[in-house]
Amino acid sequence: MKCWKVLTLLLCLGVTEPTLIFAQSNGIGLTSLPLNDLSAFRPAADNWRIAGGVVADRNQKEAMKASAGKGVLVNIPSEKKKDNLVTVAEYGDLELELDFMMANGSNSGIYLQGRYEIQLHDSWGVKNPDVQSCGAIYERWDDSKPEGQKGYEGHAPRVNVSRAPGLWQHYRIVFQAPRFNAQGQKIQNAKVLEIILNGVTIQENVEITGPTRGAAFPNEVPVGALLIQGDHGPIAFRNIQYKNYDKAPITLADLKYSYYGKFDRNPDFTKLKATSEGPTSDLTWELSKTTNDFILRFTGKLKIKEPGEYKFSLFCVGEGRLVVANKTLYDFGKGVENGGTITLAAGDQPIEVVYAKIVSWDKPALGLYVEGPGISRHPLHLLSSIPMGNPVDPILLEANGSAPTLLRSFVDYQPNVLGAKGKRLTHAISVGNAAGAHYTMDLENGALIQAWKGSFLNMTPMWHERGDGTSRPMGSVLRFNDAPLWQVLNNPNTAWIDTLSNEAAYRFNGYDIDESGRPIFKYSIYGTAVEDLTTPEENGKILTRTLKVSGANVPNLYVRVVDGTTITLLADGSYVVNDKEYYVKVEAGAAKPVVRTVNNRQELLVPVSGADKGTTLKYSIIW
Repeated sequence: MKCWKVLTLLLCLGVTEPTLIFAQSNGIGLTSLPLNDLSAFRPAADNWRIAGGVVADRNQKEAMKASAGKGVLVNIPSEKKKDNLVTVAEYGDLELELDFMMANGSNSGIYLQGRYEIQLHDSWGVKNPDVQSCGAIYERWDDSKPEGQKGYEGHAPRVNVSRAPGLWQHYRIVFQAPRFNAQGQKIQNAKVLEIILNGVTIQENVEITGPTRGAAFPNEVPVGALLIQGDHGPIAFRNIQYKNYDKAPITLADLKYSYYGKFDRNPDFTKLKATSEGPTSDLTWELSKTTNDFILRFTGKLKIKEPGEYKFSLFCVGEGRLVVANKTLYDFGKGVENGGTITLAAGDQPIEVVYAKIVSWDKPALGLYVEGPGISRHPLHLLSSIPMGNPVDPILLEANGSAPTLLRSFVDYQPNVLGAKGKRLTHAISVGNAAGAHYTMDLENGALIQAWKGSFLNMTPMWHERGDGTSRPMGSVLRFNDAPLWQVLNNPNTAWIDTLSNEAAYRFNGYDIDESGRPIFKYSIYGTAVEDLTTPEENGKILTRTLKVSGANVPNLYVRVVDGTTITLLADGSYVVNDKEYYVKVEAGAAKPVVRTVNNRQELLVPVSGADKGTTLKYSIIW
């Protein structure tokens, strides 16, 4: 089992809950690559075009259609027109985010600096991803080697979290360009610091010794254009955003410190006498003479060469203050942030950092990070000023057996609704399958709340030391509504309930295990008995839910299969949900589904009848 070292620190909020600190940040806004026309790219054949929308048929090979408008970049190649597309701008260190859509069986790639390929591929359902799969860093190539050995140094993604053709997927790529000395000699290889596909980290800190196969250029350079492969099938892009890190880090100058022992909670430094003070080259708590009950105050200048917006993040165990250019960004627990953004002019800007250590139960720690225009996030503190936490072996629960793996736990659930607050569900059960498609049920109301692909569960929060009772999915997660599945709608315009009423008379009756080890959840609602079974199909590409209903007929009883911002009927009878996030298909034999709009959201409802003779409703989630 691989051990991921996690650094946990208390923020300068005086709280006791640990907060994760990550190496990368999205603090300063990304710059959008305009897609109103093709002016951001060098001239290419008209296999590339700007569109307003795009549709790819998941059932038909390389079938993609574009509609008129702006905002979507589409490649539909032909035998004669299949150019690659190259940006006008060139980039060094780069953070890149974008949405992409694959056609069935399609293939493409993003070449960083035109030289290092990040693979784009229809890898839906691939069990053992390799260097051909989506998210791979493609291999280098040497024609002089024997067959079977020509390709080398490729890096497959850790796990396949690719979604079905015709759905939008999301990439986040963080790239560090190769470094060169004054004589132009390479002194450091290029490196892919991070690739996140559909919310899952699939590559980290991968060094690339040279251009990968199919690169536009054989040499390596400090900056280069992005290239998108155009000759291997249809693909579409939207929301292309980037940060180009081509400026040097900022530095501190004329730094001075003052050390104080016992103190008031929010001291007046004009009246407080320092125990010791003087110049220092380092921002660090280690200038303190003790590990508790002290204040350190630093003043100095920030050397700002690039005017623009900067983001500062102050970390400390205890409390603190951060003042930049005479603006207070954080002050002893006032406000909800431990830093903030500020627009700075070029030149020397004053800075004040105050660290008050009053919590005796944890080690002192002080850190200050900054990022700005063309400047990647970097520390201004001495690295030893933030001690490493104790490494923790993650406790991972896999689902590799012939029968499903079941686990009861709390689940921290975030609704897929803009502005909705998260909640902790206390009666949840997660079901993992060797096919790699997993799901969680809320037993309090029979709701299927989430499904994901990849590995099963991270149990570290639940089982490490005292734990907090929660488990976390280890994959690309779809989150559904946690509201009840069933409702009587005497009025078709009645809003769907958030919680079960007394009228529903819901009662969970446990679950049976079928001959394959799959749980069949049993409950009664509105006087009917329900057997609820969810199973993976087509090697984990699909989750199918089967609801068997028996008992008294209930007039106007409905099942809400799914809700979302949009639900659109497709030609094959399936529906695509939430701007092409996933598909839902209601199996033949059920009553005709109804799509309605309530409170600016759409719902897919199926009426339920014939319970007295026994009836079955079956639907599939495809992603």
